[in-house]
Amino acid sequence: MSKRNNWDNKQSARERLRAERERQAKKDKTRRQLLVGGGVVAVLAIAAGIGVAVTQMNSGGGSGYWQAAADKTLVKPANTAGDKGTDVIIGDKNAKHTLEIYQDMRCPICSVFEQNVGDTINKDIKDGKFKVQYTIGTFLDKGFGGTGSKTALSALGAALNVSPQAFSGYNKALYAKENHPEETKDAYADKDTLLKVADQVPELKGNAAFQKNVKDGTFDKWALEMSAAFDKAKDVSGTPTIKLDGKKIEVDTPNGKGAPMTPEQFNQAVAPLLKS
Repeated sequence: MSKRNNWDNKQSARERLRAERERQAKKDKTRRQLLVGGGVVAVLAIAAGIGVAVTQMNSGGGSGYWQAAADKTLVKPANTAGDKGTDVIIGDKNAKHTLEIYQDMRCPICSVFEQNVGDTINKDIKDGKFKVQYTIGTFLDKGFGGTGSKTALSALGAALNVSPQAFSGYNKALYAKENHPEETKDAYADKDTLLKVADQVPELKGNAAFQKNVKDGTFDKWALEMSAAFDKAKDVSGTPTIKLDGKKIEVDTPNGKGAPMTPEQFNQAVAPLLKS
């Protein structure tokens, strides 16, 4: 499980080591650049500026980009509910039971959960056993640096704006083994990468409106509102967290209690609760 609370207080040893290596690399790079003639430096500066501009056009941008997004007018995707559109329900709205899924798009364990249990959940939705409510956080952006969680969440909003089926298909594709990056790699900050994954989803392949919304960041403000809703969730200390009708679903794992990671574990955990 990707832990949410630890990121605010400390980095892991490997992250501190990585940060120190990056700082040293930057120092070495700066030292080398000082040896370059003034005229060449000016040319390189112009080229670098162009490169940054192009990169930011194709990515979720840096902290300044998302600070600006916070000031945007909220655009809620279709197929959402609630004052800020953060109620995302997949399945029959009148289903008696509600399965709650709390996730972060950079979370590797969420990826494993979706790969192993996702099809079982989708079948249960079709069978009317429950509806699913998604609450999606972005705390791994803060923990590891970057914007991939937020940018992918905004793109998920664009998929939800197409249809609930497109949302479910895109969620599955983003978590697929062949697509999902390591949590330390900010691959989903790149909108071109997100659009490439979207081409694997029939409802999104070649969908010009979806592609425009991703590129324009139409649902960036919504992504921030969804992330805020995740942060306010009670009894959620990491991802994935699974609840059924408000009761946390956990099984024994080598590292203690955690979300069920196989269809068998999931079915055994939810079956008694579905009878109530």
